[in-house]
Formats: sequence, structure tokens, C-alpha cells
Amino acid sequence: MLQSKHIEKKEATFTLESVAELAELLASKTETAINEIMEINDKTHVLAINALIEASRAGEKGRAFSVVAEEMSKLSTNVSDITEKMRHESRDAITDLGNIIKMQATNVRGTRLSDLALVNIDLIDRNLYERSCDIRWWARDSSVVSALSTITEENYDFTSMRLGVILNAYTVYFDLVLCDLEGNVVVNGRPQQYRSIGTNMANAQWFQKAMNSGSGNEFGFQSVSICPLVNSQHALVYSCAVRENGDVNGKVLGVLAAVFNWESLAQKIMHATPISEEEKDNSRICIVDDNGLVLADSKNRILEDTIEFSKRDTLFKEKKGFVISNYKNVESCIAHAFSPGYETYVSGWHALIIQRLKTK
Repeated sequence: MLQSKHIEKKEATFTLESVAELAELLASKTETAINEIMEINDKTHVLAINALIEASRAGEKGRAFSVVAEEMSKLSTNVSDITEKMRHESRDAITDLGNIIKMQATNVRGTRLSDLALVNIDLIDRNLYERSCDIRWWARDSSVVSALSTITEENYDFTSMRLGVILNAYTVYFDLVLCDLEGNVVVNGRPQQYRSIGTNMANAQWFQKAMNSGSGNEFGFQSVSICPLVNSQHALVYSCAVRENGDVNGKVLGVLAAVFNWESLAQKIMHATPISEEEKDNSRICIVDDNGLVLADSKNRILEDTIEFSKRDTLFKEKKGFVISNYKNVESCIAHAFSPGYETYVSGWHALIIQRLKTK
């Protein structure tokens, strides 16, 4: 019973790499066996020579034995020739076999990891598409429009309550923030948790993009950053201009921003990537921008690291693929997938899975 379980465990961990290792083991054992045959044959050859010498000394009486000794010598020579031929042919065949298996193993690994990378970035694109829809919808909410068109404390309080209701339903957001035309935060949905009212965000990328938008069908965006609106946590910010009467072409009254909890989405996807625990020990799974800046990371180094390797620019031009390259001085399989986009949304980011082929 124990032996059966052991066999099942070995079969469960079967990989092409293990076959390549077996091919190398076979090559080693074949070489050892051939060397042993050659050693025995050398001794046989020496015995044949000694027999010829003794037969020669025996004269006529040793003639019959001399014939046997000569045949033994010829046989020894033939065995030596055949053994050498076997050595070269088996070595070449096993080497070719090992190389083919290694190449196939690399292709299988790279294809599988790049497929997983594509799943990761696709999940992110699909989720963030919904965020771009949310902000355009909420910017037309009557309470939001009223807070900026009829400025009263009562309207501010009601809008804050309304935004709080939305946040309770959409738990993926840290906060919803409403700014006037000068970029001053006048209302937020979680005022007790995030004291952003009175903060000026006029220089924020998301605010400027929303203010410069052509209609309410457009949205502003700021990539992963440490956000001052939510106690310096990692966030994405989506924004949309609030327009008069909620009309998509109405006069701009201010900007509504949705501060998205980036780590709760991205880090879960990175850590939940379906690879074995052994692979996770030798892998780094991340999302990066065009410059390789880490935006999400199984090693938890968001915005703290840049992924660099010799073939990065070439790989980043492909929609999906992999390369074998040195990463941090270790030969690695680096699998990649570019943002495929979902509906009208494309993050433009790259998903990477870097897996060491050799340990340091």
C-alpha cells in the first residue's frame, strides 16, 4: 500500500524536465557500462597476446592453441571496434534525445506560463472596464450634480450620505471624492475614515484629465500610485466631469473621482495564479507598465522595483510569448502577455511570470 502511494506521488510530479534528467542518467549509465566492457575486453586482449606468446614457445604442440589465441585476439579487436561505435552512436542519440526533450519542456513551460499571464491581465482589464463604467454613471447622479450646482451644507451632507451608500455596495473602492472647479474636495463618501475634504487636487492627473474631457462619456484615469486621499494607500483613480443637469454635453461643474482599492484586486490575482507551491518558490508573478515598473507583484514590491532583462523590449512588442533570459543573474523562463483590453477599455499593461530554470 505504501509503495503504491509512493508510485502515485512520483507519477503526479512527472514533467518533461524529469524525462530529460532520466536521459542524462541513461547517458551516464551507458557510458559506465561501455567503459566496463572496454576494461574487460582489454584484459581479454592481453590474455590473447600472452596465449600467443606461450603457444609460440610450445612450438608444434602449441599450434592448435595458437589458432584459438589468434581468434580471441581478433574477437577482442572486433569487440573494441563495436564498443567504440556504440559509445559514439549512443552518446549522440541520447544527447539529441535530451536536447529535444529540453526544448519541448521549455516550449511547454513557456506556453503554459504565458497563457496564465494572459489570464491575469485579462482579469484585470475586465474588472477595470467596470470601474470606467461606474464613474461615468455616478457622475450623472442627481445628488452629485445638485451638490455642485446648488451649494449648501445640506446638499453636501446628502451627497456624502449618497456616496456612502454606493461605497457600501461597491466594496472595491476606498472612497468617492467630489471636487469643485478649482480642485477642492468638497464632499467624500467616507469622511470619518478619510479626511480629504478641503484638500486641493487641481494638480492631480485624474482631475486634469476629467476637466479636459470632451463629454460625460469620457473619463479620466491615474495609474497605480500612493494616493494622499486615502491615507497613502496604493490606488487607481477614475474620474469624470460632473456636468450641469447631468447632461453629457452640459457645462462642467466639477469632478467626481472613484479611488479604487488596487491591491485587493491585483495582489489577489498575483497570489492566486494557478501554479504549484514548488513553482511559486521559483517564480515572480507581476503586472508592469511599458517601462517595466512593477504595478502588482507576488513579491509585494509595488512601485518599488523595475523588471529588466536583455530581451524585454522585443518581448513587450508581442501580444503573448516567452523568452529564456538571465534575470538577476539566473537563467529564467520569462512569460509575457500584453493587455488584450475588454470592450472599450485597455489598461496597456504587461503581465509577466518569471520562473527560474536554475537555482543560484
